Amino acid sequence: MRTIDLRPGADGHAAPVTDVAFRPDGRRLATCSYDGTVLLWDVSDPARPEPLTRLHHRRLVNAARWNPVRPDLLATASADKTVAVWRVPEDPDVRRPALVTVLARHTDDVNAVAWMPDGERLICVSEDGRATLWNALSGAFAGEVGSHAAHCMMVSVSRDGLVATVGEDGRVAVCDPDRPGSGVEHHCPASVEGCAWSHDGTTLAVARDDGVVELLGAGLDVRRTVTVAETAARSVAWARDDTSFVVGAYDGCLHVFDTGGRRLHRLHDTRMWPRSVAVAGDTAAVGSFWNGPHLVDLTTATTLAEPAAPNHGPNAMAVLGRELLVGCDSGTVIAFDPDACPHDGPDAGQPPVRLLPVSDSPVLSLAADGEEFWAGTYAGYVHRCDAEGELLAVTDRLGAPVPSLCRAGDLLVAGTYGGELIGLDPASLTQKEHGEPHDGSVKSLVPFGEGFLSAATDRTTAAGGLHGRTVLWEHGNLVNSVAALGGRVAATASRDHTVTVGLLEHHSGDGGWDVVQRRTLLGPDESVKCVALLGDPDAPVVLAGSYDFGLYRWRVDWGDGADLRSGRLVDAFRQGVSCMRRLDERRVAVAGWDGQILVAGLDVDGEVRVQRRFDVDTLVRQALRGAWAVAG
Repeated sequence: MRTIDLRPGADGHAAPVTDVAFRPDGRRLATCSYDGTVLLWDVSDPARPEPLTRLHHRRLVNAARWNPVRPDLLATASADKTVAVWRVPEDPDVRRPALVTVLARHTDDVNAVAWMPDGERLICVSEDGRATLWNALSGAFAGEVGSHAAHCMMVSVSRDGLVATVGEDGRVAVCDPDRPGSGVEHHCPASVEGCAWSHDGTTLAVARDDGVVELLGAGLDVRRTVTVAETAARSVAWARDDTSFVVGAYDGCLHVFDTGGRRLHRLHDTRMWPRSVAVAGDTAAVGSFWNGPHLVDLTTATTLAEPAAPNHGPNAMAVLGRELLVGCDSGTVIAFDPDACPHDGPDAGQPPVRLLPVSDSPVLSLAADGEEFWAGTYAGYVHRCDAEGELLAVTDRLGAPVPSLCRAGDLLVAGTYGGELIGLDPASLTQKEHGEPHDGSVKSLVPFGEGFLSAATDRTTAAGGLHGRTVLWEHGNLVNSVAALGGRVAATASRDHTVTVGLLEHHSGDGGWDVVQRRTLLGPDESVKCVALLGDPDAPVVLAGSYDFGLYRWRVDWGDGADLRSGRLVDAFRQGVSCMRRLDERRVAVAGWDGQILVAGLDVDGEVRVQRRFDVDTLVRQALRGAWAVAG
């Protein structure tokens, strides 16, 4: 397993903040990040958080929790399939944190952890759906305490030792590990990704993907249902006196309600990533797309401290004329011509760069046509901009983040986290019609024939227009990306570690599609994030990028009946591969979350070679240097 190498600065993270956790006394805060580190902060004065020291995993870190009995112990959960338990001294400048144990028998990414009240045992929940019990001090596995039919997303333990787990299957499960057979269940109509017991252990708050928070009794009887937002409610935490609770939602807001369901406060900041929220005293901490946490005064809903700098992690790419557009976590679109690199001067080897500040919210998707482009954001809007980045139009909020966009005929199609396919007027961005939705986030869209291909977390790939779509195939796990070639070939990348490529044929009668031939390509033993197709539809070359940092190549021969084959490693990044965009029939741009962008293409022998390399931070510095020179 390769180790993330993002080299974060001393004052923050090099990638978005995934989780926040206060020490029980509220004087220390742990923040986790996609950069593979946990940063410990002194928040004795929450208006002036000071970074103290950093802990490292091999992959992104999903969660951290402090021990309720021994405040110097911290458990951290990672996508490297481990949980680490650390001893953290009060003054890490005098004595470094020490690793106590590593819980390493997990079969998939560990999403969350929670300590049992005894301070010795730990509950871990994973992408494989399992909830497991461990002796965190010895490292001994103590058994399985529950399982979900989909990813298990969060765990919370009450002061009485009741373990609550929630998952994407919509199931809420509560059990006492010391009393076998004590379990109870509650089923929600939507995926559940957040939960938290009240401090007195009498009420469980669960945050649902349909924007609702349910307050449940210990027996999972529904005490109150609170509509929080039009988009997913992702995280929840209780105030110290249990009279109110705090919800982080995918509308970029922190919501505060009393237990009667009355809204007390709503704080909006598009830089916040509210997949995590924690409370200590009158202070709430929230995750961020920037380089550190947001700290908020709960009594006034005012910001006490905020992160210092943006991260420019690339999420999406498009081609506008000769320029490559790169949409980033910062809300900026970076524009440059990858073929225009001067041979001398201070910027030798680097192309002219423009920074287009599209949004304060991360740009998740891009599409371009003629002299303009469209950007879909985490905040749930689609922006139409001209080639200079000037805003021409913006949608009303689409109800959820927009991870995918494409032009299809006379429409711009937007795919949302909620599974919607929305046809927009490309000029005014008014909603024209809604298509047949997916039962999960629409991760990827590409034009295909007179319609488009879609890939979603419901494991399916479909083809056609907004209506009467044909499901082409289904993967064993969510589908991250879809690509097309020549109106005849489709390829998909999945979290099931495979790429599927198919030769398609269009029905002239009903407009549907048949899969004439299909091949399964074996990826690395990790999720395959993005895919592209090069060359000739009769003998396509498949490129795919993985969470294992690798870029892989397969050649497809439709006349060869062999089905299972492994890819050849073309290149490796320092973090997972984020996205791809074909530049022409023989070249593709590939971006990694480490900020590298490379151009790979077919050589005269038909082999894929890396032709150029760029670095996002270098491009940004160059653009800023040029802007300062003009201003001066």
